[in-house]
Amino acid sequence: MRFKDKIVMVTGGAAGIGRVAAEAFAREGAKLAICDVNPETGEAAAKSLGAEASFEKLDVANEAAVSAWTDQVVKRYGRIDVLVNNAVSRATHCCCV
Repeated sequence: MRFKDKIVMVTGGAAGIGRVAAEAFAREGAKLAICDVNPETGEAAAKSLGAEASFEKLDVANEAAVSAWTDQVVKRYGRIDVLVNNAVSRATHCCCV
């Protein structure tokens, strides 16, 4: 297992590319901390990622919330080894229609 006991944070980890990335890290032995704006899919994703996975509902556009989440992850796991910065801030992102 290439990421055994590594601490991995994934923004936007509840669905799509973020969830697939989180699942890949979990298969390689990582301990996951994911965040997303959707609490239902986030909680379900965390449960599927293993007993030591955690979920935090937050919007990455909120810098203070991201900072607090990062502090919580360090407090819980002691460090952060990998960050997958996958989430899109809906507050600042403009999509073409």
